[in-house]
Amino acid sequence: MAEEATVDYTLNNPDTLTKYKTSAQISHKVLDAVIGWCLEGEKILSICERGDKLLEEEVAKVYKGKKISKGISHPTTISPSSFVTPYTPLSSDAEEALIALKANEAVKIQLGAQIDGFGTIVCDTIIVPGEKNKDDKLVGREADLLLATHHANELLLRLMIPPGLLASGTDEEKKKAASEKPLSQTKITHLLEKVVKSYGCNLVEGTTSWLFERNEIEGKKKIVLAPSSEGGKGEGVPEIGDVWGVEVGVSLGTGKVKTLENRPTLHRRTTITHQLGRTSSRRTLSEIVKKFGTFPFSLRQLADERAAKVGVVECVRSNVLRQYEVVADKDSVPVARVLSTVAITKNGLVRLTGPSAPDESKYKTEKKIIDEEILNILEQPTARLTGAKGKNKKKKKKSAKKVAEDDDEESSDED
Repeated sequence: MAEEATVDYTLNNPDTLTKYKTSAQISHKVLDAVIGWCLEGEKILSICERGDKLLEEEVAKVYKGKKISKGISHPTTISPSSFVTPYTPLSSDAEEALIALKANEAVKIQLGAQIDGFGTIVCDTIIVPGEKNKDDKLVGREADLLLATHHANELLLRLMIPPGLLASGTDEEKKKAASEKPLSQTKITHLLEKVVKSYGCNLVEGTTSWLFERNEIEGKKKIVLAPSSEGGKGEGVPEIGDVWGVEVGVSLGTGKVKTLENRPTLHRRTTITHQLGRTSSRRTLSEIVKKFGTFPFSLRQLADERAAKVGVVECVRSNVLRQYEVVADKDSVPVARVLSTVAITKNGLVRLTGPSAPDESKYKTEKKIIDEEILNILEQPTARLTGAKGKNKKKKKKSAKKVAEDDDEESSDED
């Protein structure tokens, strides 16, 4: 224990960022594979199982022989069109096990890996290939939804940068910028609403970004977007040295949500201890602790899925486990969701994981962002760029301005 206490697990230790980056590479590699499997008629359960198997295989390839924990930080989940939360059906629930993907529906894919307790999670939204979006072109409301989500995510990432961190100019100007107060979460929600409403969309209520820590994906700080009347409120502000899971949810409807009757199959161990009465409960919890620690898991990942469904009941009732309810859009309309894992360093944001940037030349919509305040923020960099990376700065600025210009004109320039 004494040796454990001497280890620096903050970003001040270069090994910490290396482990985050390693887990992020695995997360992205598996995400790319899972996206390729998401075709019309494919069963969600089968894709989730294949995704978890690939996560385990890729994790096994790194840090061989090292006495550190490593594994899955978030199981593969595939959430259909109107589903908001991560969804992962069980083979023992016959009806849900048969659910297959439909052409042209918005599907949310979420998964993650962890090395030595440093977990990264990524979520991206895709439109399942179909006749309507052949040749990878998106038109109408699907285009509105994904563009609104992309630009809202880019805006939120910039709003998370501590005041003055990337300020330029004289020392006096830098000092003045650094003295500004961080934006309130009410203001953050207000700015993001401007973005999504430009595309005729709304934020999903209660979407939450969390501080990530070692062996913890729901730390002491959080940002809650569009909080509901019953929901919690945000706490704390992003600071240098933080790692965050940054999430954005956007709906083609009002953004209000409802809890479905589907069985909760995603769980996570809490820090609460309790003397469990049932042998089956203790056996299930013991397996969970050994395999997953405090990271989320699906009941299908346990040795005996049917026994697990029984064993978790007392664990949830005693608050030893938290179960994630299956939540969907109240209007039953398509929802998009993205999640990035970012580290805040003295040079700005390090994007460890995140959704892929859309090729906007293939998105056909008459809607666009015209608010100058939003456009100016989107033009700001997320990190200091030097050397060869500086060449990309102009491209990023151009992309931000592009949302306020005609798509047909800009798409040829962007190429």
